Amino acid sequence: MRTARLCLHLLSGLLTAQIAASADDSATASAAKPTAAPTRSMAEILAASPASAWRPLNDEHTLYMEMPGGRVVIELQPALAPRTVANIEALARLHYFDGLSILRVQDNYVTQWGDPDGVRKVPENMQKLAPEFSVKLGAAAFTQLPDHDGYAPQAGFVDSFPAARDPAKGTAWLTHCYGAIGVGRDNDPASGNGAELYAVIGNAPRHLDGNVTVVGRVRQGIELLSSLPRGTAELGFYDKPEQRVTISSVQLASAVPPDQRTHLEVLRSDSPTFTAVVEARRNRKDDWYLRPAGYIELCNVPLPVRTVALPTH
Repeated sequence: MRTARLCLHLLSGLLTAQIAASADDSATASAAKPTAAPTRSMAEILAASPASAWRPLNDEHTLYMEMPGGRVVIELQPALAPRTVANIEALARLHYFDGLSILRVQDNYVTQWGDPDGVRKVPENMQKLAPEFSVKLGAAAFTQLPDHDGYAPQAGFVDSFPAARDPAKGTAWLTHCYGAIGVGRDNDPASGNGAELYAVIGNAPRHLDGNVTVVGRVRQGIELLSSLPRGTAELGFYDKPEQRVTISSVQLASAVPPDQRTHLEVLRSDSPTFTAVVEARRNRKDDWYLRPAGYIELCNVPLPVRTVALPTH
């Protein structure tokens, strides 16, 4: 009996020591475990962004389209459609678009403008233009998204423009995201000379990628295009002249006096701030979200734009 009591006493002491050691290990592990950094919202990330994370719009490649409701600011991207952008800018310098009309507004698709009557002539040497559905990327930096894209081998951004690329071919192109500016054409691919343009105002029609030249993006004023009355004719065209919305003028920002320009900056897609914004949107962890997606589609990535004060000298 005495031997049994001694064994029980020894076993009790051993268990007590093991429990104490386990508690010490748990405390040590808790102390060593790093505290997770608080999740920042996109607004918080942008509020803390350095000035270097932003870039001004390029006045040499920015169009101001003046409409009855206000100004639409369009930034063109010559790196991915050089000949077409040059054509559009030349037409703007010739005041080709002044007085033309919004001629089509198709719900959840596009707002299109040009010459509804076909009477305004494009200079002969600008009428035919080889399509730029994709181009050699060259030295332009491509910021790739981490997620799979259903329309291209890779999706990402070039200088804050949504884009896609095919590394095997070394080609890239701008994509049909909301606010994208595309070039209207007929069945002849070379008919897209930039005299007729459209803006995407609905769910991204990425199936158009590779079939239309995309030349830029609306940076401000997309609501002036997306809120117009829908056309009632086929494909959303206006079937009565009085339905059309007149465009007062389209001119390059560089041709406008500095005090009359719209001074905007866009978040640089090659900046750490942009990377943080993408991740914050891929894995949203604010109080409302119960299940972060862990994924983001190209056209769902926000491209923040902010107004800046007129530079002083």
